[in-house]
Amino acid sequence: MSEKERFRYGGNRVDVEWDGRLCIHVGECGRAKGELFVGGRKPWCAPDLVSPAEVVDVVQRCPTGALTYHFKDAESAEKPDEENSLTVSSNGPYFVRGDLKLEGANAPGLAFRAALCRCGRSKNKPFCDNSHEEAGFKDSGAVGETGEPLAGTGGPLRIVPLKNGPLALTGNLTIRASSGRVAWTGTRVALCRCGASNNKPFCDGSHAKIGFSDQ
Repeated sequence: MSEKERFRYGGNRVDVEWDGRLCIHVGECGRAKGELFVGGRKPWCAPDLVSPAEVVDVVQRCPTGALTYHFKDAESAEKPDEENSLTVSSNGPYFVRGDLKLEGANAPGLAFRAALCRCGRSKNKPFCDNSHEEAGFKDSGAVGETGEPLAGTGGPLRIVPLKNGPLALTGNLTIRASSGRVAWTGTRVALCRCGASNNKPFCDGSHAKIGFSDQ
């Protein structure tokens, strides 16, 4: 995908930016009530038709980080959630929120929301591009381990896609099963991104057995 797939919709007090390289069309924006996003309208996004508070509310629903808002007043910039969290979606990606420090060739560095591939098929790794659907990836998003208690919930969460291996996460983290249940907490974990682990979402070394490549 190219930089041409990034669009900024201007408003008097706040702009909304959409990055098509990250969007997997979850639909939180299009299904939101109100006039901020209206399918078929040009422009699709109209920040001045709603209050700034509604802009913030709807944009922060986007689980991939494809939507961001930018106030003219820098003091109103988006802030990370107080809790770093990762939800293992059913048959889909990891949805991560918090003070994210993403590393890797395609990663933006600082982010607050992201959808990360766990099927191994994305052409935009480490991000999900919906390749799990075509690949028929199946995993209900259950989590069997519990981890260790946390002393805090926020702070930087470093996410490193290891070469031809798992996602290495360091920092305070709460993992939720697809049901929404808080399943695991801890400060260091390796999560499968090849799709083959027998202990999903955790890495069990299967990437080496199947010759997983992150290219």
